[in-house]
Amino acid sequence: MLMKAEALDGGLIVSVQAPPGSPMRDPEVIAAMAEASLRNGAVGVRLESPEHIGAVRRRCPEALIIGLWKRTFPDSSVYITPGWREIQAVWSAGADVVAIDATSRFRPDGQRLDDLIERSRDELRAPLMADVDSVENGLQAAELGCEWVGTTLFGYTDETSGSRPPALSLLPALRHELKTSVRLICEGGIASPEEARSALEAGADNVVVGTAITGVDLQVAAYCRGMAG
Repeated sequence: MLMKAEALDGGLIVSVQAPPGSPMRDPEVIAAMAEASLRNGAVGVRLESPEHIGAVRRRCPEALIIGLWKRTFPDSSVYITPGWREIQAVWSAGADVVAIDATSRFRPDGQRLDDLIERSRDELRAPLMADVDSVENGLQAAELGCEWVGTTLFGYTDETSGSRPPALSLLPALRHELKTSVRLICEGGIASPEEARSALEAGADNVVVGTAITGVDLQVAAYCRGMAG
């Protein structure tokens, strides 16, 4: 359920995901972590896969859900909700906003970003979050019709491989150029409340935090590596 802008502004969105093979990658575990996040002040959650979206929607019917589906294809490096089938599935599972890769990379089967955005708006009336890696791609996605723009893929494309998230440097330019109606999200690499506050001060409307809060597998492994010296 989409909340009014003023209820979202400055709020935390928790990415509740678990890697393949993890015992945490269970719909009921994901739903419990999502509920805990919402109970403690998060304004929304970001979820991966129709199965997990459905589990959280059933457990938290009033939750704001940003949904995506990670799928890989041999002819493309795009994996975040890469095509029409994935967009349909995420929307049907109960997402309020569908997150899609909105970089300039070639998509599976040659699908076009502009066509996907137009079809999502016309056939589903689904709000879209553009996961981008640059100011240019963020502005283009908004121009094409994405209502949310996130810095999710900064540092994860060939063009930005020399950079590391968080993408605090992109936020001022994006906020200056985007229409005020487009919600700007800082996602990726935020590891502390202080960094989250810095993202808001740089122009983000919301901050998404995942690994630092819900990434049990990665966090435990990092501690163990560090303690081993």
